[in-house]
Amino acid sequence: MNEMTQRKFPKITQEGLDDLRARIGVKIEKTVEPWCYEATRDNIRHYAHGIGDDNPLWCDPAYAQTTKYGDVIALPSFLFATNRIISGYVGGLPGVHAMWSGANWNWHKTITRNMEFRTEAYLKDLVEHDTRFAGRAVQQIYHVDFYDNMTGDLVADADSWCFRTDRDQARENGTKYTDAKEKGRRVWTEEELQEYYKYYEQEEIRGAKPRYWDDVVEGEELPTMVKGPMTATGFIAYAQGWGGLYIRANKLAWQLQQKHPSAGPKNRYGIPDCPERVHWEEEFALEVGAPGAYDYGPERTSWLTHQITNWMGDDGFLRQAKCQVRRHNPEGDIILIHGTVVRKFEEGGRYLLEIQQRAEQQDGELSAMGSAIVELPKR
Repeated sequence: MNEMTQRKFPKITQEGLDDLRARIGVKIEKTVEPWCYEATRDNIRHYAHGIGDDNPLWCDPAYAQTTKYGDVIALPSFLFATNRIISGYVGGLPGVHAMWSGANWNWHKTITRNMEFRTEAYLKDLVEHDTRFAGRAVQQIYHVDFYDNMTGDLVADADSWCFRTDRDQARENGTKYTDAKEKGRRVWTEEELQEYYKYYEQEEIRGAKPRYWDDVVEGEELPTMVKGPMTATGFIAYAQGWGGLYIRANKLAWQLQQKHPSAGPKNRYGIPDCPERVHWEEEFALEVGAPGAYDYGPERTSWLTHQITNWMGDDGFLRQAKCQVRRHNPEGDIILIHGTVVRKFEEGGRYLLEIQQRAEQQDGELSAMGSAIVELPKR
């Protein structure tokens, strides 16, 4: 075993937990700036392309001019790029690994082109768990409100959470990925890949054709959406649109590491590098107990909402989305997202549908689960 695999990481301490508990309910006044302050045409498109979404309502101004919006609007999950706390930039417990694990979103307004955002955030709760991945873990839950900075209107609100875990415990004693590590990584044949690429060929963006609430029935299945095969390139493509948490270059990386030394665990060359490299560096991902370099949690949540927005069309409005991340998706995995309409109801003059979602990897193992509330037009 080489020196790198014997590295010891900071552990969860009672003192650290007590410090965090003192912050519950306290508005966070100072935090790192967001990747995007505004929903510009390019920012919207970069985020959409980062999840493999080419919906012309987000990406093509000429098309969008023909819709009721008169211009491109942002996909709902774009808001991940406007606040790093909602995306997993957690405080406290320096050096203890943070695994982003889910979010509950509510949207109140359409995100129009060039909307400028102001956000407010606070630590909502801490919950201790015993997990298969790392034994003792602490669920750190934040709440964030997103406002239109020009009008002051609430655009959206969300809770998201990370699990703080002891990396050494996860690597040495975690049982969640024992079977996966014993089986080894899947190597795909061209014929096998073509079976999944068919989903891309058949993917439908509802677009300008309205989907009416009247025509939907409970039990209706949404078209299965595929994401993958997972590659480090794909993970980096997401980071380009979303911004990442600790990705910095040169002087800015040095400044971050001077301020937060735990944000620069050394790489194989003895150079401080960001902990976020678990998403593209296999060796470091294995050190924290993951089965390999893996996708981002906000990325996966955005895949689930992508299935919904493709299906609902331009006249639909995503009111609510919930997602729980259940496993890592390492390089080589392919994800299939299934959705079913489970409830059709009216509330406050709105015509709504509840959709349950389940994302599975190629062998049927649960990757994420979620739900959505969609508002559709009525005939």
